[in-house]
Amino acid sequence: MVAYRIDRRSGVATYVQIVQQTKQALRLGLLEPGDKLPTAREVVEATAINPNTVLKAYRELEREGLVEARRGLGTFVRRTLGAATADSPLREELDAWARSARAAGLDREDVAALFGSVLDAHFPKGDQ
Repeated sequence: MVAYRIDRRSGVATYVQIVQQTKQALRLGLLEPGDKLPTAREVVEATAINPNTVLKAYRELEREGLVEARRGLGTFVRRTLGAATADSPLREELDAWARSARAAGLDREDVAALFGSVLDAHFPKGDQ
């Protein structure tokens, strides 16, 4: 089950953070078709956010065809995203690179900017 982490200082809407974290879990294979998402009540208890925010995120995921709500049962994953997995050798390489970047004195924003520029060079926007 996914455990949501809300960063109130990020400037990103809370429901968007839930959507993004769910999509990341789907991409990494941490959530698979048939898995149940935490109930709105469970998310509220863990994060202290408004239940309507959780429901808005789940509706967005449902609109995108990633999850389905089953009345009285909960919200379940319909399909996954991407081909990356949490235990991929590429993740291990990226983990080693991140450790090197941190040892070199880069902070999170520096790493994000550097990685974003490399992504943009290899995966131009519009290339899906």
